[in-house]
Amino acid sequence: MSARPPAVAGLFYPDRPEELRSMIASCFEESVVQTTPLVPKALIVPHAGYIYSGPIAASAYARLAPLRDRVKRIVLFGPAHRVAFHGIAASSADAFETPLGRVEIDRTLVSQALALPGVRVLDRAHADEHSLEVQLPFLQTVLGDFRLVPLLVGEATPDEVADVVEALWDGEETLLLVSSDLSHYLSYEAARRIDQETTASIERLAPEEIGYDQACGRLPVQGLLLAARRHGLRATTLDLRNSGDTAGPRDSVVGYGAYALA
Repeated sequence: MSARPPAVAGLFYPDRPEELRSMIASCFEESVVQTTPLVPKALIVPHAGYIYSGPIAASAYARLAPLRDRVKRIVLFGPAHRVAFHGIAASSADAFETPLGRVEIDRTLVSQALALPGVRVLDRAHADEHSLEVQLPFLQTVLGDFRLVPLLVGEATPDEVADVVEALWDGEETLLLVSSDLSHYLSYEAARRIDQETTASIERLAPEEIGYDQACGRLPVQGLLLAARRHGLRATTLDLRNSGDTAGPRDSVVGYGAYALA
């Protein structure tokens, strides 16, 4: 079996299993706890280093704890930061590895995705990409056993992403997950204002309102929102902070939001 090894262990998160487990536990301790009952079909989560965005991501992943025995498949979309390409990139790997072990790839659903226009295997896009990888230790912690459909979005339209979301929607055993940060390298107050606007657009399921500079994962977010609108889902904000609230200075920050769609 072929496996994609971790590319950012030791950089974005610890590469030693016990240290990684401890850091994830700390992220959950620092997360925003929402008591409203909510069974998500989809989540939008940030993907920076854990010291920056881990607590915000944990606010979303805490929602999966009651679904540990139900969710068996994660369809994970993220933006491609390191390789430019057209369309949506799947992986030929049979598994993705993290310090917490192997996550098996659902080759059946990957094949379904590859049957759609614009979807192709492009392993070099996945090789050094962090946007998908950083989600896996959280998922391994809250879900245990699950299969993965990893998809990177390059130059694609929101409608093309939405078509893939629809094709892989499936039943309650499948969770849709979009990895995206929000604004980048603005002042603290400017980031708060822009990220609140983006959050309002997400809550309205209005992808057309989200501009290029508002989210690095704008295209997968837009595609998910289009599909969510068709299925009559509602978006709930679970947490909204930036690096100035967690572990960074406030003169130049990156925004992070966690959202559940149900």
